[in-house]
Amino acid sequence: MSSKGIAMTLAPPALGSAALMMGAALALDISAFGQQQQQPPAWAQGRPPSMADSKLAPHPPRMAVTAPDKIPLDKLKLPPGFKVELWAHGMPGARMMARGDEGTIFVGTRTINRVYAVTDKDGKRTHKVLIQGLTQPNGLAFKDGALYVAAIEKVLRYDKIEANLDKAPQPVDLTAAFKLPTEVHHGWKFLAFGPDGKLYVPIGAPCNICEPSPNHAQIRRYNPDGSGMEIVARGVRNSVGFDFHPQTRELWFTDNGRDWQHEDGPEEELNRVSQPGQNFGFPYCHAMGIPDQDLKKDNPCDGVTKPVVTLGPHAAALGMRFYTGQMFPAEYRNRIFVARRGSWNRTKKYGYDVVSVQVSPDGKEAKLFPFLSGFLDEGANSFWGRPVDVMQMADGALLISDEENGAIYRVSYSR
Repeated sequence: MSSKGIAMTLAPPALGSAALMMGAALALDISAFGQQQQQPPAWAQGRPPSMADSKLAPHPPRMAVTAPDKIPLDKLKLPPGFKVELWAHGMPGARMMARGDEGTIFVGTRTINRVYAVTDKDGKRTHKVLIQGLTQPNGLAFKDGALYVAAIEKVLRYDKIEANLDKAPQPVDLTAAFKLPTEVHHGWKFLAFGPDGKLYVPIGAPCNICEPSPNHAQIRRYNPDGSGMEIVARGVRNSVGFDFHPQTRELWFTDNGRDWQHEDGPEEELNRVSQPGQNFGFPYCHAMGIPDQDLKKDNPCDGVTKPVVTLGPHAAALGMRFYTGQMFPAEYRNRIFVARRGSWNRTKKYGYDVVSVQVSPDGKEAKLFPFLSGFLDEGANSFWGRPVDVMQMADGALLISDEENGAIYRVSYSR
């Protein structure tokens, strides 16, 4: 029934003026509700009218256990001398990783709302659901025996966690101190402690493209207890991965570009923070200087810090780490490994791999190299895996999480 029909039923002409006013108000409320219901989801904001019937939409992750024999490792490709093996499996939605002092690998998730703990004893891995019920506990960090977990608006600290893997202890609730926004879209977090001892936290823009509030589209740092908040980077649409240069100690981060502007861009970014407070462009300027087609202003790229290198169109560049280990060949020292989860806002799929970036400490002369590929069948335009995070192990091997299959792969090198 239309809102007009409802209003007439509730307030026919025979009723008094007060009833008529009430009916009119209700009609306006219902009309506004209908308009609100018809608003596109956040990921569809900025979709041009010419693409109103587009079938492009985010790919929902698989939320069931994938058996090892259903993970086709033989399709994966690496440079000569490297090998990949299935290191852990059976963890639907596995995404960001953190390593404890005693070797426990903690794994966050988004849509399944779990945190896993993976232990390795005598070469045998076992895992368990350590924490559940939080809203998108994607961000994890470990410091001084404690696991920090960031959900959408919550920050919790689990002390002495590796001694309590059978049952997670009652957490210390730091939510009130961190004062994180509550918006869900781009509200999932990545966490990392910097060489300054501060906890770094991204605050994504709650939209595809919009003019965000002063509390969004940034990367912050805090003291571990949530005090002393500082904004270290602005104009950051959605960063879900960063690390600190092993020599300069500067923050480097990936950032996902907006959708619906073009099939071939704006490309994802790899950025370097050389001075706290730099502006990286969102929402007016993207990638290497592309003005936004919907939000316009004069000289939109003036004062914007451009990326060190772009990482491909709609590739969903997420977890990244500098490699400092001894296992891989010397040319990989201080390279950056980046997990590209893969596109949805592109007719021909792109990404679904791990690349390495060779770059000087000052952010110049960046070169992109393929590393781990084979999750994407380009001929069929289909994928079977989605790498999300990378993490160096104590022995120099590289762990790679795969959200699609709920698995972690180990990449090693032998001379």
